[in-house]
Amino acid sequence: MRDLELRTRTHKYLAGVSMQLECDPVLVGGVEDHAHLLCRLGRTISQADWIKELKRASSLWLKEQTPGLHSFQWQGGYADFGVSVSNIDDVKRYIAGQDEHHRKISFQDELRLLLRRHQLKWDEKYLWE
Repeated sequence: MRDLELRTRTHKYLAGVSMQLECDPVLVGGVEDHAHLLCRLGRTISQADWIKELKRASSLWLKEQTPGLHSFQWQGGYADFGVSVSNIDDVKRYIAGQDEHHRKISFQDELRLLLRRHQLKWDEKYLWE
């Protein structure tokens, strides 16, 4: 989202939905083409169901909030990583610095780098669809 105010409101909304799903948000942020949610995953929901509900609820909300977004939808793909307690502060700094960070490396290139670093296999069609 290019509109900074709408992006900020969307991040707050995502945090609220996550809280309702008993996945306490630590920090939500991002840039115009993606969002980052650092949350404590609840014990009653899978990661896939958490993402699915975040996307469903926020898509409906965005369409209601902004008439120009009546056809908005999140991409089908997503990436989900676990974070140890000892790394939470680093991840918070990373999320807070997204604007500056993505001037140096694109989101897509960075995700590919992370996947390689963690020796994960992926199919591009599921990341960006």
